[in-house]
Amino acid sequence: MDYDEGAGAACLYRLDTAGTATRVLDGVTISNGLAWSHDGGTMYYIDTPTRRIDAFSFEPATGKIGDRRPFLTIPVGAGSPDGMTIDENGGLWVALWDGGAIHHYVEGRLERVIALPVSRPTSCAFGGPDFDELFVTSALSRLTPAERRAQPLAGSVFRLRPGVRGVAPSVFAGA
Repeated sequence: MDYDEGAGAACLYRLDTAGTATRVLDGVTISNGLAWSHDGGTMYYIDTPTRRIDAFSFEPATGKIGDRRPFLTIPVGAGSPDGMTIDENGGLWVALWDGGAIHHYVEGRLERVIALPVSRPTSCAFGGPDFDELFVTSALSRLTPAERRAQPLAGSVFRLRPGVRGVAPSVFAGA
């Protein structure tokens, strides 16, 4: 990410197992959420200002991406997509910066909204011994003093039990 958030000024890189960074996508503004389908054949990606989650074909053996296509678009007024994770059923859970919520999408359709007591959730990940807890981070950066007073929990991590499990994270095979 370009710290000035210049449109299209950044890139997405892949860290190879040998420790080499390889550029895989140009024209990025603010890279955020990444998630993979359970079969490893699809990579989901968020470049926040696009208000979209894009899907790419993904080759697990090589890390090559291709066939970029919009998967879903976040409506104006709902917040900006930030971090995301995937559950055991392939549903995407998306944190919405300035949206005060986590959205759960199944096959590209909004299935559930979990409102939070903060305006800027930043990311989410499943955890706990059975991966049945959804941990949600939030930010207090760029909030005015009045907004901070109104959101005393801004900057906190929340633990939710959404009734679905996540999957164990992949372990990096590199050095």
